Amino acid sequence: MDQPRPKSRAIRGATRNDESRRFNLPQTEADGDWLDERALIDGEPPPLRTTVTVERPKTIISRNSSPDLPFDRSINPYRGCEHGCIYCFARPTHAYHDLSPGLDFETKLFAKPDAAALLRAELGKRGYACQPIAMGTNTDPYQPIERDWRITRSVIEVLAECDHPLIITTKSDRVLRDLDLLAPMAAKELVAVAISVTSLRPRIAMTIEPRAPHPERRLAAVRKLADSGVPVYVNIAPVIPAITDDEVEAIVARAAGAGARGVSFIPVRLPWEVAPLFRAWLDEHFPDRAGKVMSIIQSMRGGNRDNDPGFFTRMRGQGPWGDLLRTRFMIARRRFDIDRNHEKLRLRTDLFRPPRGPQGELF
Repeated sequence: MDQPRPKSRAIRGATRNDESRRFNLPQTEADGDWLDERALIDGEPPPLRTTVTVERPKTIISRNSSPDLPFDRSINPYRGCEHGCIYCFARPTHAYHDLSPGLDFETKLFAKPDAAALLRAELGKRGYACQPIAMGTNTDPYQPIERDWRITRSVIEVLAECDHPLIITTKSDRVLRDLDLLAPMAAKELVAVAISVTSLRPRIAMTIEPRAPHPERRLAAVRKLADSGVPVYVNIAPVIPAITDDEVEAIVARAAGAGARGVSFIPVRLPWEVAPLFRAWLDEHFPDRAGKVMSIIQSMRGGNRDNDPGFFTRMRGQGPWGDLLRTRFMIARRRFDIDRNHEKLRLRTDLFRPPRGPQGELF
């Protein structure tokens, strides 16, 4: 049976707000107003408000040297993510702010309104070497608050102005709001978009990703992007054994039908504080199979641990279960003829030109 149990707290992902095990994080307390008395009145947990704090970083481009990633730099317009995906490997980063990787990660968000100005300054530095910038590698650039803050759009505007290549990963059809920028960039071979689809079943999707758009809306976005000439891919990320793994073939088929150029998958990862949050979520929503899910996950992560942090294996999974998942995926990809007719995407870097300075318009 794939029907999850009703959540104790509506439309949020994590079931707890645990303190961090690494930074002596204090337990988050209630705000103390009348809404918090709801639990005393009707036994329901108090509603959680989403708050946004302005963050003023000195730089906006993050660098990495991971051999598992096809890019070496990224931009994250926001910290925390209201989508509330229980599996999100970015949750532990909230502990650096003395906040919980649990419910705080979904409700206490940070926005970087200076992102475009910082990017303009960094791209204009002497000796900047152009390579694709990735967005959506940590938290989703098209989470709900982008509607009002429009920081992601402001970053894309700078990149479009400079003819700088861009890779976007999202699980939201809100990416279509920037199609007026993305389609011209695609015509110059400067952009690619990957949309994450983890389940086609609405009740499963709303449980693992409670505030992300409906799977059908994401697939419709794939079709719209493809029809507009934007190279678009589908990520089945993550695959959760005994909950969503039976949908791999169906998602590959739908991705091919929607015009995706390629499809990929990543087995669920549970680093640091994500593991206990995920276990609590299983106990709440899937108590009938919680032990089975964790047993398979551990089998793919070396046999006796919840997570494998090692390069090359952390994105793939090990053992019989990992091999089986890869085999099924490859068979499905061949069956639905996806990836075969497209060469590996290469975004252009030779068109890049530094942004104009404050006096650029005079010359």
